[in-house]
Amino acid sequence: MAVATVKKLFRDYTGESVDEVTEFPSSGSSRRYYRLKSRHFGLIGVWGNSPEENRAFKYISVHFKEQGLPVPEVYASSADGLAYLQEDLGDTLLFDVMAEGRNTGEWSEEICALLKKTIRLLPAVQYRGAEGMDFGKCYPLPVFNRRSVLWDLNYFKYCFLKAAVPDFQENLLEDDFERFADILLQNPTDTFMYRDFQSRNVMVRDGEPWLIDYQGGRKGPVYYDVASFLWQARAKFPPAVREMLLKEYLDGLCRYTVVDEADFRKRLRYFVLFRLLQVLGAYGFRGYFEKKPHFLQSVPAAMTNLREWLASGFDECPYLASVLSRLVESDRYKAAPPKDCLEVSVYSFAYPKGIPEDASGNGGGFVFDCRAIHNPGKYEQYKALTGLDEPVIRFLEEDGEITVFLSHVYALVDASVERYLKRGFTSLTVAFGCTGGQHRSVYSAQHLAEHLYGKYGVRVRLVHRERHIETIYQ
Repeated sequence: MAVATVKKLFRDYTGESVDEVTEFPSSGSSRRYYRLKSRHFGLIGVWGNSPEENRAFKYISVHFKEQGLPVPEVYASSADGLAYLQEDLGDTLLFDVMAEGRNTGEWSEEICALLKKTIRLLPAVQYRGAEGMDFGKCYPLPVFNRRSVLWDLNYFKYCFLKAAVPDFQENLLEDDFERFADILLQNPTDTFMYRDFQSRNVMVRDGEPWLIDYQGGRKGPVYYDVASFLWQARAKFPPAVREMLLKEYLDGLCRYTVVDEADFRKRLRYFVLFRLLQVLGAYGFRGYFEKKPHFLQSVPAAMTNLREWLASGFDECPYLASVLSRLVESDRYKAAPPKDCLEVSVYSFAYPKGIPEDASGNGGGFVFDCRAIHNPGKYEQYKALTGLDEPVIRFLEEDGEITVFLSHVYALVDASVERYLKRGFTSLTVAFGCTGGQHRSVYSAQHLAEHLYGKYGVRVRLVHRERHIETIYQ
């Protein structure tokens, strides 16, 4: 229904039928995005089950355009408000541009320059974006108020905390939630609060940042968006980069208001904690309730941020601080993942004994059938050997079938590894099966493991199941 709706809207707006439809991977929300192309047009079709949220996005987009802010143009909406067409900004997310910094710890001048442009754009969004805005058209609330604060704190409590630290005193925690809300709601402002200003919601086109996914924006304090961007768990900003970007933001903020830097940093600290709790609630809901395990892969990075935050104390809400301290010190979250957190498990196996189970619990991955390859096991001189022995290796490589086979395997697996590294996924399983789990599958698994470790430096766990051999490359 969704794709049919956006295709009809495209045809009604452009006068041309859609020739090509590409659906984007789903994220945390129920919204669905499609790249639609015809002979002369290329647009993004969006379908969402909340007309009110869609109307908020359209209104904010039009308003931001009038204020000269870099946002996509919205061209047309369906009569029921469930679908609309917007400008195609390309495929480059700021989050993906940052991949080199996240994965290597080396933040190049080019990446830092783009990050500075992005964070300097934020004060313009907050102040110019608020000028003349009708906040009554925002969704689901027009303003960051006590209700929205308590919604997010209870989101954290019910969707994450109860699963991780079930034996807390709820009445004491609620008392501190009320105190925390009082702190957050001091000094209200008339600025626009983006609500989810982070690197996955910034596109890069022609070297410039463009904004997306601000439909949850409302009137609210500037600190929240700064916390959201600089303490995004998956961004993995080192302290020096975070401090550089905070100074860049404060410099840009001075164009719009008088800034007391010491007071700003004090207030920001509370919003960093609030944003961390909101994000953990979202991870818990998507991971535990919606059974999307990749969201839980972000929890360790968020815990690292929370652990660092708590180190300086939180006397204003002592019971909340004690519960959070128990949370970060629980066995489940003590160890942060390695810097390059992807582990690829590579198996060789015999089909008669079944396909290896994925120990990560994530499912998916690849299973390659090697049985079409010329089998050295048919020949007496190779029966006692394995795919690790030189005579078998020479037989397979001189025959050539396995070389062609692995060239296709490498292309498929490399693409997944590169994407997993960019997205911060922690596990990928690849299995090779043959008749006895001795020759062809062993050779293939061994060579893929060495290829991946040599090319990407990721941790590789190699298991020749039927040979009872396990090797770790790290």
